[in-house]
Amino acid sequence: MKRMNLTQKWLLVILVWKFSLASSAAISYDEGSSCGYKSCNPVKDGFVNVHIVAHSHDDVGWLKTVDQYYYGSNSDNQKAGVQYIIDSVVDSLLRDSSRRFIYVETAFLWKWWLDQNDKMRAQFKQLIENGQLEIISGGWSMNDEAVTHYQSIIDQFTWGMRKLNETFGKCARPKVGWQIDPFGHSREMAFIFSQLGFDGVFLNRIDYQDQDKRRSSSSLEMIWKSSGSLENNSDIFTSVLYNHYSPPPGFCFDILCNDDPIIDNPESPDYNVERKVNSFLQYVETMKTNYRTNNLLITMGNDFNYQDADVWFKNLDKLIKYANQRQNDSSKYNLLYSTPSCYLNAVHDESSKKKLTWPVKTDDFFPYASDDHSYWTGYFTSRPTIKRFEREGNNFLQVCKQLYALAGLGSEEEDNLNSLREAMGVLQHHDAITGTEKQHVAADYARLLNRGFNQCSTATKTALNKLANNDTNNSSTAVEYQQCQFNISECTVSENENSFVVTIYNPLSRPVNNYVRLPVLHDNYEVHDPEGKKIATETISLPKAILNIPGRDSKATQEILFLAENLPPLGFKTYYVSKTEGVVSNKTHQEFQANPNKNSNGDVEVTKGDIGLTYNEETGLLTGIKMNGEYIPITQKFLLYRGFIGNNGNSANRSSGAYIFRPNDSNVYTVSEKATIETYLGSLIVEIRQTFSDWISQTIRLYCSENFVEFDWIVGPIPTDGGNGKEIITRYTTTLKTNSTFYTDSNGKEILKRVRNFRPTWDLNVFENASGNYYPVTSKISIRDETNGLEVAVLTDRPEGGSSLSDGEIELMIHRNCFADDSFGVGEALNEYAYGKGLVVRGSHYFSSGSFLKLTGDQTLASQQKDIAQRKLLRAWTFLAPTDGLSFKEYKEKHVLQYEGLVKALPKNVQILTLEPWIDQSFLLRLEHVFEVNEDPHWSSNQIVDLNDIFTSFEITSIEETTLGANQLLKENERLYFTRETNECRFDWKNANKIYDATKKLKIELMPMQIRTFIIDIKKK
Repeated sequence: MKRMNLTQKWLLVILVWKFSLASSAAISYDEGSSCGYKSCNPVKDGFVNVHIVAHSHDDVGWLKTVDQYYYGSNSDNQKAGVQYIIDSVVDSLLRDSSRRFIYVETAFLWKWWLDQNDKMRAQFKQLIENGQLEIISGGWSMNDEAVTHYQSIIDQFTWGMRKLNETFGKCARPKVGWQIDPFGHSREMAFIFSQLGFDGVFLNRIDYQDQDKRRSSSSLEMIWKSSGSLENNSDIFTSVLYNHYSPPPGFCFDILCNDDPIIDNPESPDYNVERKVNSFLQYVETMKTNYRTNNLLITMGNDFNYQDADVWFKNLDKLIKYANQRQNDSSKYNLLYSTPSCYLNAVHDESSKKKLTWPVKTDDFFPYASDDHSYWTGYFTSRPTIKRFEREGNNFLQVCKQLYALAGLGSEEEDNLNSLREAMGVLQHHDAITGTEKQHVAADYARLLNRGFNQCSTATKTALNKLANNDTNNSSTAVEYQQCQFNISECTVSENENSFVVTIYNPLSRPVNNYVRLPVLHDNYEVHDPEGKKIATETISLPKAILNIPGRDSKATQEILFLAENLPPLGFKTYYVSKTEGVVSNKTHQEFQANPNKNSNGDVEVTKGDIGLTYNEETGLLTGIKMNGEYIPITQKFLLYRGFIGNNGNSANRSSGAYIFRPNDSNVYTVSEKATIETYLGSLIVEIRQTFSDWISQTIRLYCSENFVEFDWIVGPIPTDGGNGKEIITRYTTTLKTNSTFYTDSNGKEILKRVRNFRPTWDLNVFENASGNYYPVTSKISIRDETNGLEVAVLTDRPEGGSSLSDGEIELMIHRNCFADDSFGVGEALNEYAYGKGLVVRGSHYFSSGSFLKLTGDQTLASQQKDIAQRKLLRAWTFLAPTDGLSFKEYKEKHVLQYEGLVKALPKNVQILTLEPWIDQSFLLRLEHVFEVNEDPHWSSNQIVDLNDIFTSFEITSIEETTLGANQLLKENERLYFTRETNECRFDWKNANKIYDATKKLKIELMPMQIRTFIIDIKKK
């Protein structure tokens, strides 16, 4: 090694120092680097350019836990170690500047980065800056697209991109999406990519019939119009990979593969260059007929490949060398190391020169089927408790971030917040929230999320004490805020304290009412609001099914119920609860106060406020619901499909499993034709409790002043008799004439029309009637009778699979067990146990109905359902704390009992999607318009939000608009433009978003469904 002179040494020191520091700027820039499209290896005009993309698909948990995958342990399950992949790739790239590699999962990359010394960090940064190592997508994980909510998707991209931006700067800013393994693709995900400022997205798993049609019509690449509301602001070029994300047959050169290497020694008896090159060029010749340009993308990698990267790169070097030598013999193919973004840029350049136009897609890619009998619709419901836990995680993460910002917490609490940010990022992975992981991995996901909850609870406790403490100089007044397990009605504070306080925080941008339920041991309690006013309460005995939930460690047999009214936006109210002396009679749930009314059919009528229902006294089953002035006959039952068990040897023998929903036959079996029934009629609530069997029960609730009917069900343990797994559904059957049509949400945002046994883009052959018509329901499914103007909607508390298999019906799958693996990789049956018994699931559906034609003003059916969806996604969060014996008066002297984070509520059609601490004491602020175009006659209009003096604890001193991921100023984002085949409005990304003059005055205009992202500097008040 040559000795360095003094100048060289100092330059090296400065270089290492520069690379090892994280940028403190919100948006970082690296001038003079050669990354981006200018770093692409050049293509050759007049040739078919074959873009060799070296990659490794690294699941953030699946067969092994996140840590096991990173460190390479638990090799019996899978030989995979991500730390070795990145180490090895870096070493191989440093050997040859023409080589390229892409990396996706920021969760693993960040874990690796923290382990590196300064020298390795400098080398890694240099590879990014010269374009050899390209970061793709940039999320914390490669998220699922069916059962994830758009708020959580945006969060996990934001966190991943922030780490990339802070650490590596502009050159690590992703330009394309890489969603190669999720099991189907959503339109909302495409919209998110467009708003991230990406030039395109690459997909893999689309329906096999759709893929055949697209191959034959050379339409594997298209322009995806990803929003029905922001049409001219939602286009994104979309490319479907040709061969999964695998290499061509015979060309897997990883140490995990068995294909022969390229042997180029003519003296060797195993010399195979001619045969290998011939085979490869024949493959690309066939592939060329499926695409429209003279550019082809070949993926060279697979799951956890490149643990010994030189094995790959040495063979790829040879393949490129010897294939390109054929150009001397008139070969039309040119091979080059490339990346998806470089490929996309080449397609764009050729498209512009030749004035190519591209087909347009407006729907999504659900459901996904890989063959006649393999519909990947079971995972819409698999592991329902993890799905609910993740939804609660999103709720609490927003609460934690908001309180952190409003209280102005310092950096000492940042790790507590980041723990939940990162856990939620992991949970979005396409083998996490989907329920398609091994059981021990599911337990580890729950561990990570539980740890995130606990650490963020520390931050929220600090924030609440800062906001609620009247005497900030006296630490003895600090309150020990705690949280309870309301899903099993268990709470240490409410069960053991004679007096306690209940602080309820509202994360929405408008006032809400919220019913509070607290498990208690006794009958007699008084509740006082922040002004000391005694408010109405009821004490209700808990259903037996709740008392018997496995793992419940509580002596509480009752709940107290009260209504917390007018909770302030981004604020809280504290209620004082105390036991009272004497005996207060508690209404039992066996009787009504008065004889119930009966209708002409002899059904029992029960009402609460403006909502009523009828049920059959003999069967105990629902017969109708009256809401919004319309009575709709309806029955609701619990049924099951029996899962098919086969040997998975071919399509006809596919088993129902973690991924696949496949009934054993066309029958659906009723759990019980009758339900035993108990009723409770109170001043605040009506409860009708149904027991269908020893493993299914339900409480139907009508709340005073609420605009929905709640169906609170408990299912499990699922019986294991009969030799088949069971797919448990609840079905709502009405008399609506729906013409084979129903509607489901896309990741909790826009609504998509579904038609039974139909796909908009090809002539469908359905071989599985039930599973072939199932769609992901992240938050809502509905049916409409267009003739009579009636609509029925069911909103969910977690993702579920759903459909309308007959007119007038809505069905949702709420629990499932499978006795066989479906042979798509997870390697074990989905049959969950907890506390030594089959898994018990408690969940809720929220029923809404009425006329979508008659309701007007700001109380349309659409606005009612939007209200329900918002309040159930971001519930008012309940904190409890002992009073340490203080009376109400004494407690109020020491604490603020009401806090408002906003000076004024935002309009009903606008929500603060994000308020969180950002970088250098700045905040990240997102505003969203929550209505679609034409969804509501009043609220589906542009809305201006004035941010001047809107927050109570700080004022905004400067504001800059960014792309959705907050990693680039919006005014600096340039996207590649592709032309649609149709003569529709021209795509205009920049002008559709730029309203910079308005931001200078802090007046922000929002179009329907628009999300705008800002980094704001603030001054505390």
